[in-house]
Parts: sequence; C-alpha cells; structure tokens
Amino acid sequence: MPALMPTDYTGTIQWLGVNLDRDDTLRNQPRDRVYAAFAGVAEESRSGLTRPSDSRVVAQYSKGTEIRNTRQFSIVSAEEIAEIAGKMDLGDFDPAWIGASIVIEGIPDLSHLPPSSRLQTAAGTTLTVDMQNRPCHLPAAIIDEDRAGAGRAFKASAKGLRGVTAWTEREGYLTVGDPIRLHIPDQRPWSLQANILTG
Repeated sequence: MPALMPTDYTGTIQWLGVNLDRDDTLRNQPRDRVYAAFAGVAEESRSGLTRPSDSRVVAQYSKGTEIRNTRQFSIVSAEEIAEIAGKMDLGDFDPAWIGASIVIEGIPDLSHLPPSSRLQTAAGTTLTVDMQNRPCHLPAAIIDEDRAGAGRAFKASAKGLRGVTAWTEREGYLTVGDPIRLHIPDQRPWSLQANILTG
C-alpha cells in the first residue's frame, strides 16, 4: 500500500534562485532552470549532502555538528509572499531578498505542509519537505538595500508564511513554468502534537 498519497494540488514554479556566496550576500540570483542533484544545486552555497548544525537544532546537536542537509532548498508560496508584502505595505516582494530557492504558485497553505511531503514535477524531479522555515532578522538589511526602512517589518510580517525547507529525493531539472504536484504522507496528525506545542 502506498505511504505517500498524490493530491489534486498542482502548483507552478514561478521563480528559481541560487545564492552563490552567503559570505558576500544573502540575496539570491534568479535562474530560469536549475539541476537538483542529490546534494542540491551545484552552484548554490547551501548545497551539500551534509551541513553544520545551527541554532534551529540546538536542542538536538551542539552547534557545528555535521548533520544531513535537509535545507538544500527554501521553498516559498507566491500567495504567501504577496501576503507578506501586504503586511509590510509593499506593492511587491522580491523573493531574492529572503534567499528563496523556489517560488510556487497554486498550493494552498504551503508553509504548513506536513513534513515528508513530496513536491514532484511531471518529469519526476522530486523534493522532500523537511519542515516549516522560520523568519529571521537577516533579510532586513537586504530588503533595506532596495526599500529603505522596510526591512525591520519582515520578521513579524512573515511569521507562519516563510515557506518550507526541502532536499532532493530524485534528481532532475527544475524549470520556471514547470507544474509541480503535492504528495502527502498517508497518516493522521500526531495526536499529542498540540499538547507538546502548547506546553
């Protein structure tokens, strides 16, 4: 019996970006097409099969521990970044400001997809969702380069709308305009999750 269920939700890749050097800038450069290898996109600064752990997993590992890289891609929703733009009183919002790898239009509530969901193109390129991404203060300076003074509103405006991180399960190309279908795990939510999260 399949453990992953195809859904009727198919989005469209609206934008692709890569970060060439995080030490230089967090701003991503747009691309029309990228190759998603098992280690991510080769030219991308976040690529690699492993990465050093950071503050997101400090409860599990001391900082700098080598762990599996489940953050090869930062995927955001076109609809959700439009919502962020509205909260920030901006007419538009450049996904390059927040280091987005992929912008997808047409998948509702993308930032809350179940962990281990798959996003699969018609050609079979498949990304596995790790977990929800969280907004931080770092994009503020990048936003301010283009919209002076607007950056400080980003973190609060993007809460719950920052998309998800993902890694390559099946290699292949991703191209702007590609349809990409959502597949979700065939299981109910964990019954004790609400108790854990609310303390």
